[in-house]
Amino acid sequence: MGWTNLFNCEWEEFPRKVLKHHFPNATQYGDIRELRATAYAGRIDILTGGFPCQPYSLAGKRKGKEDERHLWPEMLRIVRECSPRWVVGENVRGLVNWNGGLVFEEVCADLETCGYSVQPFLLPACGVGAPHRRDRVWFVAYSDSIGQERGTRREQAQERPQPFDKFFEGWDRVQNADNFHNMAEPPICGGDDGLPRVLDGITFSKWRRESIKAYGNAIVPQVAFQIFKAINLYENGPRI
Repeated sequence: MGWTNLFNCEWEEFPRKVLKHHFPNATQYGDIRELRATAYAGRIDILTGGFPCQPYSLAGKRKGKEDERHLWPEMLRIVRECSPRWVVGENVRGLVNWNGGLVFEEVCADLETCGYSVQPFLLPACGVGAPHRRDRVWFVAYSDSIGQERGTRREQAQERPQPFDKFFEGWDRVQNADNFHNMAEPPICGGDDGLPRVLDGITFSKWRRESIKAYGNAIVPQVAFQIFKAINLYENGPRI
């Protein structure tokens, strides 16, 4: 899509290598708790993040906010420090109804307090042709005021489209946490779950274990791509 990845943050070794392979010119950070993003203020159009899902996944202990891996507050801090125009967050379906939707509502409220309009979506991997459901909740947040002072491609579009949520019509929007119920996590399919097949045949046992773990933690890129295409259309308007 012609976008540039300025920086990424990941503390585990194997995913860092994957990110370095795909984004060799991006600045790489480790522990998000040590990252200070003020240097990127006014430079970020879209901030994306799959804040750790283990506190809410059925495969874990579901300790929620008591889990040390509950890092939404750190992602929110990064949002505040660099003020992106768009924020796209991802987590497991279990976040929606954990503790009556407490964290789900908190994520939405936190972003709204920062000046964003927020729309969550429950999107399955099978919606983009994957052989399993793999539901994930995506938070798509946008601020019309952020970024205007530095000039945007949207301002130069010949025909500005309707508000961004119009592009997601037909997708399952999360309106109420009580409307959704947990389901078993799907089996891992490497080619469909976020890593290229070229990394499947790793011979070293350590890296093979790491790749399998990464499959489970990764997003389905084809789902993210649909969100990014909608954002790109809103920013630039239809091609004329």
